[in-house]
Amino acid sequence: MPTYVAFLRAINLGANRKFPKADIVRVVESVGFTDVETHINTGNVRFTTPMRSRAKIEKTLEDAFAADRGFDVPTIVFTTAELKAIAAEASALTAENPGLARHYVYLLKEEPSTESRTRIAALDSAAGEMVVSGRAAHALLGPGYQAGSVDALKAEKLLGVATNRNLNVITAIADKWC
Repeated sequence: MPTYVAFLRAINLGANRKFPKADIVRVVESVGFTDVETHINTGNVRFTTPMRSRAKIEKTLEDAFAADRGFDVPTIVFTTAELKAIAAEASALTAENPGLARHYVYLLKEEPSTESRTRIAALDSAAGEMVVSGRAAHALLGPGYQAGSVDALKAEKLLGVATNRNLNVITAIADKWC
């Protein structure tokens, strides 16, 4: 049975978007997925399901999360092989760019259009650059990066539905689950 990793967007922010790990596990199991496990409290969940359509898996989870929580929880799903490749690429990019202040990996629901990719490339600045690869985008933030801003390059709106994790979280999840 295939194993997937889902990344939940915009949970545990403020008083009204709480979604504890135990509740995430309960809801994922309630739709029939098995071998459910979470990693830290930022919406990272691994599971197995016989379903093969990423879009159907995302919709099943989003519908269940909304029913349970009363708010939308955009969910971005990858196979473990896809996540392993994203983590390997992230590690390679970090090695190729010594001196990075931060490396965030944006996980995308859909690949950006050619027009969006062009607009994203034009945002490169002293703060850093964004490298888009399939359904992942790497914010490589250099010494010009001002701490405190995850979206220092102002690319988030061009990426479509996305969530981000720092390099350490992506590699830890890949090491643990892939």
